[in-house]
Amino acid sequence: METLYSGSTINQPKVAIILPTLNEEATIGKVIDEIQQQALARNGYDVSIVVVDGNSLDRTREIAEDKGAEVMIEPRKGKGRAMQTAFQAVDADFVFMLDADYTYPATYIPEMLDLLRDGSKIVIGSRLKGKIEKGAMTQLNIIGNHLLTLMAKIIYRGKTSDLCTGFWGFHGELLKDLNLSADGFDFEADLFIQISRRGHSITQVPITYRRRPTKQKLNSLKDGFKIGWKLIRDRLIRQ
Repeated sequence: METLYSGSTINQPKVAIILPTLNEEATIGKVIDEIQQQALARNGYDVSIVVVDGNSLDRTREIAEDKGAEVMIEPRKGKGRAMQTAFQAVDADFVFMLDADYTYPATYIPEMLDLLRDGSKIVIGSRLKGKIEKGAMTQLNIIGNHLLTLMAKIIYRGKTSDLCTGFWGFHGELLKDLNLSADGFDFEADLFIQISRRGHSITQVPITYRRRPTKQKLNSLKDGFKIGWKLIRDRLIRQ
């Protein structure tokens, strides 16, 4: 597999921002525009945006390329598979994962990057510690996210305030050591499991979670059950 963005120049660490997409033509351009590439470059970072696309049928890939992003196509279905492919292909000092539906403000990346530079290995943008805009989540989703987060903390004795957030930052070398297997929306739970088993701590930044401007793809009950079962099953298998 071809490696993207390997190595870094002296005093210019590489930052790769990965955006998983599937038919996000209405939002992908806004997300890329919100990433403060010029400001990060002035602060000494070499920034690359990687869109890993699950065979979109709309103009997602075209818009991303027009905005200067590198586009990878993942033929297999599922966010988890797409992110595993991207993690293996990207070699950077710092790696961010950010949903492409414009719900997570990319303006938090510089703050999260500062925390990574200061010694944190993993940083998340926490919706549940921050502000959730009206209409961004149903009451059922909010309750479900709190319950799944509590379940994860009890079962794996790790600390997180938002298990299912789609906004993560990592030291690049850490990703190569993770044995990820989730194929869909249980991917974030898989990340938490692998990180907890390796004894890594998670630094948390409260964020404002915006209302999605397009139709939600998550099935609250079905995907919530899948995430909960992932937490339980992986614990039982490990024992």
